[in-house]
Amino acid sequence: MFIENVKVALRALSANKLRSVLTTLGIIIGVTAVIALVSLGNGVQQFINRRFESQGANLIFVLPARVERGGANRSGVLAFQPGARTGTALSLTYADALALRDPERVPDAKIVAPIVSGQGKLVSGAQKYETRVRGTVPEYRELNNAPVRFGRYITQDELASGARVVVLGDVPYRKLFPNGDDPTGEEVRINNIPFRVVGVMAQRVGGQEGSDDDVVIVPITTAQERLFPQRNVRGEPIVSIILVQAASRERIDAAMQQITLLLRERHNIQFAGEDDFSVASQRDLLNTVGAVTGAVTIFLAAIAGISLFVGGIGIMNIMLVSVTERTREIGLRKAIGARKRVILQQFLIESTTLSLLGGAIGIVLGVSLANLVALFSRGQFSAVVTFDAVAMAVGFSTAVGILFGMYPAWRAAQLSPIAALRYE
Repeated sequence: MFIENVKVALRALSANKLRSVLTTLGIIIGVTAVIALVSLGNGVQQFINRRFESQGANLIFVLPARVERGGANRSGVLAFQPGARTGTALSLTYADALALRDPERVPDAKIVAPIVSGQGKLVSGAQKYETRVRGTVPEYRELNNAPVRFGRYITQDELASGARVVVLGDVPYRKLFPNGDDPTGEEVRINNIPFRVVGVMAQRVGGQEGSDDDVVIVPITTAQERLFPQRNVRGEPIVSIILVQAASRERIDAAMQQITLLLRERHNIQFAGEDDFSVASQRDLLNTVGAVTGAVTIFLAAIAGISLFVGGIGIMNIMLVSVTERTREIGLRKAIGARKRVILQQFLIESTTLSLLGGAIGIVLGVSLANLVALFSRGQFSAVVTFDAVAMAVGFSTAVGILFGMYPAWRAAQLSPIAALRYE
């Protein structure tokens, strides 16, 4: 009997193809939006995870101000608000970074890499380009998993002497040397100061402007003396951020505690005093960013779900019209012995079939739309369609069909066979 009802439902829907398609538009739009948003949200989350992982494993960020964790600027380094709460942009110094290398005070710190950064105008011959200049130490290459395409990275001798050498990221290299030749030994002027190119980093994150490929590396001593000569009130050179790699994932919390205790001591912060710096782990930041992107995705998907509700109302309306049109048919079926349960089942199957067809079309369109949007991102992120998202779409479609088809089906089942047969 169930199979027979399915056949009757399909014949009834195919008899009014245009009306059936129009009825499912709300479901199609809703499912398309939900699938596309969830898939893109998953893709963005994976992209963010890759960006953080590219910074190195077991990473700890030490920032010169109290911040709300989770923000990041265009260079991939955490953003902070200078002067937020009690901290200032001048609260971390190069001496603080050197102190964190003390194996007796911070035994769980494997690598410590201070960074000072700012904008720089680069000129090579007739080519000009403005990008982020990052002054750091040779250890930064290991910490940041930065492979070199041409030449080499900066050395300890160049750090100690404050040499005017530069390692180009993939983007500034292509902007300044569009012919693709090895630029090692060439001169590049940064803020009108000549630097010798000693290497070029390989492409890492899509090679797009604004990515972590869009940067040049110089020794931090050179950056502090010639490019960004900011000092604190004691005349000490400051740093923008200190990156610390913990000895292992299990020792991250211990390393963060050691860093906090040492910096509080160095900054003369009393027992109840508020820190003028922030210490955050890669894990904390990923959790925070993941929670934010997840909440935004759910919120947008919920808004898109309104279309499902509107589509359900459309299905109810059409099913009520169908019950009215087929009143005599219902009466005839009841007259030859069809029970209320059979009539109820028939119309529920029709409404659910309409909803599921709309859901199936919506899934195909949603996946296609998500992949299309990801395509325009030029490889920055991809659409990630999960089984959960598809199952959710199918579940919603089924629920809408049953929920909004229940009343028309019940109304059809309650018709009196005599009254139905006499209906004109």
